[in-house]
Parts: sequence; structure tokens; C-alpha cells
Amino acid sequence: MALTLYVDTARWRAHQQSVLQQFPGLVPVCKGNGYGFGHERLAEETTRFGADLLAVGTTYEAARMKDYFSGDLLVLTPFRHGEEPVPLPDRAIRSVSSVEGVGGLVGARVVIEVMSSMKRHGVLPEDLPKLAAAIEDVRLEGFALHLPLDRADGSDAVEEVIGWMDRLRAARLPLHTMFVSHLKADELHRLQQQFPQTRFRARIGTRLWLGDHEATEYRGSVLDVTRVGKGDRFGYRQQKAASDGYLVVVAGGTSHGVGLESPKALHGVMPRAKGVARAGLATVNRNLSPYVWAGKQRWFAEPPHMQVSILFVPGDAPEPQVGEELVAHLRHTTTQYDRIVDR
Repeated sequence: MALTLYVDTARWRAHQQSVLQQFPGLVPVCKGNGYGFGHERLAEETTRFGADLLAVGTTYEAARMKDYFSGDLLVLTPFRHGEEPVPLPDRAIRSVSSVEGVGGLVGARVVIEVMSSMKRHGVLPEDLPKLAAAIEDVRLEGFALHLPLDRADGSDAVEEVIGWMDRLRAARLPLHTMFVSHLKADELHRLQQQFPQTRFRARIGTRLWLGDHEATEYRGSVLDVTRVGKGDRFGYRQQKAASDGYLVVVAGGTSHGVGLESPKALHGVMPRAKGVARAGLATVNRNLSPYVWAGKQRWFAEPPHMQVSILFVPGDAPEPQVGEELVAHLRHTTTQYDRIVDR
């Protein structure tokens, strides 16, 4: 009995191919938990479709991935002086976001990140003149620009990239390769037409691996079902059942990521109203689970346990049977499955 990730492999791979065709020279990204699939599985997929470069989040991820992927590895987290040294092969490429950082990577292969409107990290425009001398001591693989997902001010992503191309060119820095994130296919095409001497390479993770929501599905096995009457006490905290129904024990708990939710940026009145409503229900121990039964998302009977969750199914719904599976709407990047099944 397990929390299972089912993958419609043919559909999943067809989606990968569609993204690869839209973004020539695409750099697949595999970081964190491997977008729910795991590092080894995504390394296999990357090898299968023939990418020469795979981007990972940290040096620790690169140290693991070097055994799964034989091509070059781009570490996205920028180098910092004083960081713990991690042995990496020469095919590892380090990101760097400051002139000082470039100076600390003598002889290394590097990608230099410049500061975008994200304002997360990157070389500033005023520091570009200092780069010309600094890059003589490294093997420069290109520059990179990590762009925001949303543009509330109506600004143009392409214009932001063009601005940086002009600055780099004015500083007489080499523009053979530019790595970009969060551009649309038509935006990338516009840039490639305007700067034919530069190779633009899109770094893509979510859109590549998770862009077709119908290609994957999580399901949790029903482990036990217990009938309860209104007022019966149950669980760790001995709460009372609000009505007659069933306590359904299903595979998937906190160790799998069930019950975890990252903060969301809410826009508009309706999403904010729903957020307020959810918060209000939580104060009276009413928390909606990710599990679906008989066409409805069911409530947690109590907070998830380490490896299982207990749901409350009201008495007017069909009784779940041990061994059945409940669809679970889970976030791939925070979920750890027990098994993966290709079908």
C-alpha cells in the first residue's frame, strides 16, 4: 500500500518533445526533488532526448548527478567565497554573480549571472567594466539572465534582455552565449533574430517536466476504513466526529509532503476571499485534504501523520474499500512518492 506517482509515459515524453522543439538548445533543469520525479529519472530522460547540458540547483546536487548524467552540469546557485568545497568533475560549470566571485574561480568554467528585475543576485551594470580583466582567468561559458515570472508593470521581457545585451556589448564582453529563464518561445525567437551571433539557451524545468498536468497523477492507497457515529472520539487528540461517517486511513503523510503548502501570491478579490475562508476554517480544525473520493476533495479528520493521513468521509458518501486508491492533488516539487509507475 503506497502513495504512487502514475506517469502516462508516452504523453509525458510527447510533451517534452513539444517543448524541445519550441526552444532549440534548451537546457533542462533538475533541482530540488527532481520536480517530483527524482534526479536519476530526469537524468535518464535528459540523456534519452540528447541534451548536452543539464542544470542543477547546488554543488551537492551536481556531485550526485555526475553519476547519472555524463554531459556537462551547470550549477545554478552562484559561487560564494568560503563555501564548502565539493569535488566536481571538469564538466561542471559554476554560476557566478559578482566580479569577486569570478576572481575566486580561476581556471574554472563559469556562467556569469547579471542582475535582472528579479533583483535576486547578479553582476550590476556599473561593475561590467571590471569584468573584462576578471574573465581572462576563467573559461567563460556565457552570461545568464534570470527573469521574473510575472510583469505587473507591463514591461517587456525581451526589452530587458536587449538592454543587457547592449550593456555587455558596450563593455566589450563576449556575447557568444546567453542563458535565459522564463521567456516564451516567441520572445526567444525575437531575440535570436535580433542577435544572430549569440546563442540563446533557455533554462527550463517546470514547463518541461510538469507542463502537461494530465500526464501524471498521484494516488494514495486506502489502508483502513472505520465507521464512526456522531460524537465518537478518535485520533491522537481524541476529537469528536461531527456526524456519522467513515475514518479513512490513506497512504501519504508528512514524510511524503502531504499537508505541506508553500505561500502563494494572491491577486484579486476572489482569491483573497478564498484564502481568508480557508484560514478561518483552519482555526476550527477544518482543513481540506488533497485526496478526492466520490468526486469531492475530502477533509482531513486530523492533521496528517508521518506516513498516512486520516480523512473524514460523511455517511451519505460511498464507503471506500481497503485497497482502493484515492487521487491526490499534490504539488510535485514538495512530494516524495513511495513508488513510480509508468503506464
